[in-house]
Amino acid sequence: MKQDKLTVAVHKLTSCSGCQLSFINQGPDLLNLLEHVTFTHFIEAGLYDPDKDVDIALVEGSVSTDEDLTRLQKIREHSQSLITIGACATSGGVQALRNLADKEAWKRSVYPHPEFIETLRDSTPVTQHVKVDFELWGCPVTQTQVTHLMQQLSAGVLPKDDAEKVCMACKRQQNVCVMVTQQAPCLGPVVRTGCGALCPSFGKACYGCFGPSEQPNCTSLSNRFAGFGLVPADIAQRFAGIHSQSKPFLQQIRHWDEISVKEVE
Repeated sequence: MKQDKLTVAVHKLTSCSGCQLSFINQGPDLLNLLEHVTFTHFIEAGLYDPDKDVDIALVEGSVSTDEDLTRLQKIREHSQSLITIGACATSGGVQALRNLADKEAWKRSVYPHPEFIETLRDSTPVTQHVKVDFELWGCPVTQTQVTHLMQQLSAGVLPKDDAEKVCMACKRQQNVCVMVTQQAPCLGPVVRTGCGALCPSFGKACYGCFGPSEQPNCTSLSNRFAGFGLVPADIAQRFAGIHSQSKPFLQQIRHWDEISVKEVE
């Protein structure tokens, strides 16, 4: 007997919508996906029914406003499983950089009337507020990730968390290591792959789009960066780019920022 399709809602909090586009940009493959799931809410695709009960809620974006938090709590209530997609939802994303800065000064420098801007004190990942059943990392997530996720869910199996390091992808592609040959501050040893080692394949250091890998030794890597001659502020910035609120990266940011402040004093 053919099982009923999974019902799926795709929700957006504070984000750029890049992860949602990973669904839409599948083109013809999206039609194959629709054989296994039924989207009930997906504003980017023209579907609006945010309060409908669903099997799976996919959430893109960080919690940055009171409205985000209220909506997230309702999403959790109306879904059997909640899955975060992308850097913003899993670790706060690029907008979480304001957590490390003078927020009021930033608002005054960007907006002509900052008094009209209402935000929470910090931009935070979804898991800090509600129960999350699975996290799909990436900035943005890829079409392959999305396809595999939906195939696994529709088959009734737990999604696989691919936390393998970028370095492993580099080795399989026989890339020349940019850390060894260029002394480039590459995050490949502590970042999970998903991009197929895109930047190192073109001779550039990894920026860490897919977040911390399994068992990342960030302390050792940051000390190596210091050996290359990077000043503490630059080392902190390498870890702060996209996943600043992930625990292993945040530890390094705070550590090297403290050293930078002491040097200035």
